[in-house]
Amino acid sequence: MRVAVVTVGDELLSGDTVNTNASWLCDRLDERGVSVERVTTVPDRIADIARVVNEYRAEYDAVIVTGGVGPTHDDVTMDGVAAAFGRDVVPNADAAAWLDDHTDYAAADRTEGTTHLPDGAQHIPNPEGVAPGAVIDGVYVLPGVPSEMKAMFESVASEFEGERRHVETVRTSEPESALLDRLDAVREEFDVTVGSYPGDDVRLKVTAADAETAAAAAAWLRERVD
Repeated sequence: MRVAVVTVGDELLSGDTVNTNASWLCDRLDERGVSVERVTTVPDRIADIARVVNEYRAEYDAVIVTGGVGPTHDDVTMDGVAAAFGRDVVPNADAAAWLDDHTDYAAADRTEGTTHLPDGAQHIPNPEGVAPGAVIDGVYVLPGVPSEMKAMFESVASEFEGERRHVETVRTSEPESALLDRLDAVREEFDVTVGSYPGDDVRLKVTAADAETAAAAAAWLRERVD
């Protein structure tokens, strides 16, 4: 399964807010064997959201959009997603009923537009807040508040499945450039992929389709690096 993640918010682009949602989603999707092939951040502009969602929904199996969901003036993500499908944003009866049944927010107290979703979208309940999520033809729309986004993603996580991979980690004090011969050799010896990530030391991430191959390749590397 191939997925794109779109995070929405002027505050992400200005650096006022760290984009932890993207890294969390990528980690959870990777655990499920899903290949995340795009992570894109766009401003709070309907046209930008619509353009990116329209492009990615044609290319990937699913698109997750997070941020800019709610009834305030700069929460335009639902409008942007609706525009990508050529649809309107309309009151959603399921979203309204869920708020009636699970929160203290009476209909008369809600800001106009709170329960509006793209026409034809399925409601995703928000157990941690008020703003509802939505899914429409493989595009999942979640709020940007991390606690809300995480809880809502877990409610649909089973819809994201791929070929689960097994990972082993090898650390070495050798510089990355000195490891090229052994990285080439381990890939020839085993059916694995190897990523190298420099830092205080170099972390080698060995990934395989089965645990035995990953472990064997990692052991092979540990014997040959310092």
